[in-house]
Amino acid sequence: MDGHRFLIGGKWVNPLGCERCDIRSPVDGARIGSAAYGSAHDADRAVAAARAAFPAWSRTGVDERLAVLRRMRAAFDEAAPAIEAHLMRETGLTRLVAQGQSAMCRSHFDAIFDLLPDYAFTRQEPGGCELVREPIGVVVAITSWNAPVSQMLCKAVPAIAAGCTVVVKPSELAPLCAILLAEAMDKADIPPGVFNLLNGRGTDCGRRLAEHADVDMISMTGSVTGGAAIAAAAAPTIKRVHQELGGKSANILLPDVDFASVVPRSVLACMMNGGQVCAAPTRLIVPEDRFGEVAALAVAAAEALVVGPPDDPATTFGPLSNEAQFNRVNRHIEDAIAQGLPLLTGGPGRPAHLAQGFYARPTIFGPLDADAPIARQEIFGPVLCIQTYTDVDDAVRIANASDFGLAAYVQSADPVLARAVAGRLRAGYVTINFPGWSAAAPFGGYKRSGNGKQYGVWGFEEFLETKAIMAN
Repeated sequence: MDGHRFLIGGKWVNPLGCERCDIRSPVDGARIGSAAYGSAHDADRAVAAARAAFPAWSRTGVDERLAVLRRMRAAFDEAAPAIEAHLMRETGLTRLVAQGQSAMCRSHFDAIFDLLPDYAFTRQEPGGCELVREPIGVVVAITSWNAPVSQMLCKAVPAIAAGCTVVVKPSELAPLCAILLAEAMDKADIPPGVFNLLNGRGTDCGRRLAEHADVDMISMTGSVTGGAAIAAAAAPTIKRVHQELGGKSANILLPDVDFASVVPRSVLACMMNGGQVCAAPTRLIVPEDRFGEVAALAVAAAEALVVGPPDDPATTFGPLSNEAQFNRVNRHIEDAIAQGLPLLTGGPGRPAHLAQGFYARPTIFGPLDADAPIARQEIFGPVLCIQTYTDVDDAVRIANASDFGLAAYVQSADPVLARAVAGRLRAGYVTINFPGWSAAAPFGGYKRSGNGKQYGVWGFEEFLETKAIMAN
């Protein structure tokens, strides 16, 4: 497919920018289409459409917003199979992960359907204060390439529900799935200008959106470097900047846990989607006197994973999503080996049975000190770092010795101890014994992992301003 048009102001328009780029599959390098990248002028056009639509949309009632969102949900449901099939070719997701992304998309809608009818946009506070929650205005959503459709909807759905108008700019590394989503949304009879989508590079289109004076908020998912650039561009206009950035999540195994079952599960959680998950538990922190046992279990689990074509039901994970990420992951592995860090399994390059495509080998290093570069940097690939601790205090210290604070994990048979350890971890999303995911739980990080929350009422309220009205 080709993505040479943008959805702006309720119409499909040709881009003002003239750049075109072939899009190739990470599976085998085959050309799957081409995309047009918009310029700063296209960004201006999209913001103008969203700004023009905001006054009327912000005054709509809950019933009208829900009606629009239900049409959006129905349009997504109809398009989901085609989007999933395309994600497998454009980003290398396995069928299971692509279907999981669709389930997450539906959850973003369902969470709003549960929340919006009873949400108190006005309430009385002590002292004669009337508290009013109002839509912040024009929201720009800048999204990632590893979960592109889910990221677009997890921002656009609550923003539209709050009464905001939205401009979505997906990653230039996954542009075609965005066009498929926009085509679906175009069938939902959304008022013109409420949902706008354009493709473009971050250095041109993205920067212009971030610095634009008519944009009230940026909601961005991506790297720390990208987040810093967005924040710097947005700073002169003092707009709200919401960021969900990187992670290097600790996974503490307390001594009482069943290592034979938990270690393989931890390896799989780290390497799901080729490790291209911001909250992946990439640091396995284990008792020092159990390292040999853990290492053997982890190596066996990693070597049992199946790396291969995304459409093969036997595949655990497919290729990394793009060439730049493939090269980046391999540089990190090569640097760690050159530094003399202990490699337990894997290494750079493709698995031996795959001659083409951006496939990476499941790789484990350990034991590693807390200051080892590969134990501190976000790799975003199938790379697990094993670290050891002497006691619980030491485990917490190692877990918190990170610039990141997105997620953390605790495994224990003792719920009281596990909860106590979880409470000491400097991370925004902490799970105990691998519970299921919930769209109602707030998700967002501490430190360099960003600020603000996604999902549930907390994610919804990111798109609201608070006004106090006092009267005699």
